[in-house]
Amino acid sequence: MVAWREAVAADPPKRHRGEEYWARPLPAFGDPKAKIVVVGLAPAANGANRTGRMFTGDRSGDWLYAAMHRAGLANQPQSIDRDDGLRLSGAWVSAIVRCAPPDNKPTTIERDTCVPYLERELELLANARVLVALGAFAWDGCLRVLRSLGHEVPRPKPRFGHLAEAEVGPLALLGSYHPSQQNTFTGRLTEEMLDAVFHRAVKLGSGSLD
Repeated sequence: MVAWREAVAADPPKRHRGEEYWARPLPAFGDPKAKIVVVGLAPAANGANRTGRMFTGDRSGDWLYAAMHRAGLANQPQSIDRDDGLRLSGAWVSAIVRCAPPDNKPTTIERDTCVPYLERELELLANARVLVALGAFAWDGCLRVLRSLGHEVPRPKPRFGHLAEAEVGPLALLGSYHPSQQNTFTGRLTEEMLDAVFHRAVKLGSGSLD
């Protein structure tokens, strides 16, 4: 992944020529008092790997932060660059893998190398009540992290699905299709479907399990 993220930065597509790429591991972003933790797969090669902020500078981020803005979790719907003034309230955005992987397909070794960062974040985010997993990879990664933190994962293992829910220790795990172009362009994920996820996340974060 190190070689890939640096190679992308050295030879970017024409639309990003002349821009300085972050091309390093991505830190998480948001409100340290967050009740809702949004977990993605990994930084996009020409998105977060370029801008230096999770889900920023690509269409997935446009969808994500617009939905979070509509849910009252972000002060603006845009995610252009890390200096654009975006602030989150009650939410934290992270990922299972912290460097851009080739073809957006991290290996299990890359996953296992990165998940301790999310483990440590959850230890520090004392108010966290809800994990929103964007996609099956993030869902499985969150379950792995929660198990590592000593929380008992239900058996059989909870299956991923859009608006799937599972209680794991003190946290609620909530599934959402990833706001990738593959999903949003095909209609597999609509704005209404993503809004439903964050509406539910806010409810769960407030302590309502109804």
